[in-house]
Amino acid sequence: MHKILTGGPNILKEGGTEERGENARLQAFIGAIAIGDLVKSTLGPKGMDKILQPMPGEGSRGTATVTNDGATILKSVWIDNPAAKILVDISKTQDQECGDGTTSVVVLAAELLRNAQLLVEQKMHPQVIIKGYRLALAAAREKLESLAMDNGANLAAFREDLLRIARTTLSSKLLKHEKEHFATLAVDAVLRLRGKPNLDYIQVLKKPGASLKDSFLEEGFILEKKIGVGMPKLLEDCKILVANCQMDTDKIKIYGARVKVDSFEAVAEIEKAEKEKMKIKVDRIVKHGCNVFINRQLIYNYPEQLFKDAGVMAIEHSDFDGTERLAAVLGADIASTFDNPEETKLGRCQKISEMMIGEDKVIKFSGCAQGEACTIVLRGASTHILDEAERSLHDALAVLYQTVQDTRVVHGGGSTEMAMAHAVMEKMKAVEGKESAAVEQFAKALQQIPMILADNAGYDSQELVGQLKAAHARNQHTHGLEFGQGVVADMAQLGIMESFRSKMSQLCSAAEAAEMIVRVDDIIKNAPRQRDGGM
Repeated sequence: MHKILTGGPNILKEGGTEERGENARLQAFIGAIAIGDLVKSTLGPKGMDKILQPMPGEGSRGTATVTNDGATILKSVWIDNPAAKILVDISKTQDQECGDGTTSVVVLAAELLRNAQLLVEQKMHPQVIIKGYRLALAAAREKLESLAMDNGANLAAFREDLLRIARTTLSSKLLKHEKEHFATLAVDAVLRLRGKPNLDYIQVLKKPGASLKDSFLEEGFILEKKIGVGMPKLLEDCKILVANCQMDTDKIKIYGARVKVDSFEAVAEIEKAEKEKMKIKVDRIVKHGCNVFINRQLIYNYPEQLFKDAGVMAIEHSDFDGTERLAAVLGADIASTFDNPEETKLGRCQKISEMMIGEDKVIKFSGCAQGEACTIVLRGASTHILDEAERSLHDALAVLYQTVQDTRVVHGGGSTEMAMAHAVMEKMKAVEGKESAAVEQFAKALQQIPMILADNAGYDSQELVGQLKAAHARNQHTHGLEFGQGVVADMAQLGIMESFRSKMSQLCSAAEAAEMIVRVDDIIKNAPRQRDGGM
């Protein structure tokens, strides 16, 4: 009886596997640490890029991507290890929540796990490690809150803070050589929102050609379409009806139905009836009192001619994102039926005109009802550069937008991580028992961030981090790494800043993910589903 119990009956379906105890923990640690090592080299202002080569046969999507954005890299990698998937998830969450810090959060979580693995190998119980990590996290959060500065009340100082944050965010991206120009673009665009919780009002338009320096901010909204033939190319005081409906006849879709006619006159009558239906629909639209009609779908020649006769500018086939954003910006409803003109809300803008960007004609809406709207037009040598520039700019816009919501800022360049590590080390002195070893390893994981930043830049990381530790021991908590010269410098003088909310989110997400993976003591994999031979 005893033998049966120790051997244990196999309760899993055939083909299922189970890893227990040390094996399970080792598998979880190794997977998560490997993900951290994958993106580690992209961290910081001197981080390297990765080329993501897609699976062959992915059609039009199968284009290579060149990026150093942590979330983009991890989204594109197919992963089987469950612990690694947890780290990919926190990276995605950080991207949605703050925009920036997607690489830092994964690297910090991986370093916490690397240090936890050392403790587990020394036979420390995972719950003791977790308790130590929680004590350390509380000390680090307290220190981070004490380091935060808030200039939200002073608009001029706050704008300067935003510019500094944008420069810091962009300095680790493709746009670092033009960061002054793009930081100004991003800050102007975000401040136009006046705190409205909607980044959709900022449209980013990519147009190959010229150089990145030629990118510009255009007030109002730009739609990548052409105005219909024979329509006026400039219109003022516009009342706009935005619609999503088909402009050919509303056919009754009876599948397999056929109409047989015995003469051309009958065909002509059917065509006449269809034209009449189109005319009725156009008349209903004109009754709304609009002088511009924008449709998500095609408008066709006959209705276009009717609109022209009625003096209505018609714009067809605006893409779906364009239609949604356009309706929001113009303050209009998207209509699909036109029976009740009094219930349909028309959009308004002061002027619609056609403008040239590079080789292409586009339609510009100026003086929109939602005056916060603007468009950033990105120019660049190739689509790869434009894609990466858009990702970089999106990160900057998102982090600025979060900073407008929570106006606190902290210094960058590894100074906050080092200050938090110093505070955690001080806390360790007061911790009794085994947990103090875990608290110490948490501090060492935080110290790894400036170490990795220096390694990626090709500097002597041990020397620089040693100097940085000494500076923080003297309570110079604004000191961090300056990568132009490769020295320790005062971040307050250099104006290197980051969003407090982004930093806090990185710290908490990394600690929670590490805690979750340290708890693992069993990995169960179900048997893969068998395909039937006959199917």
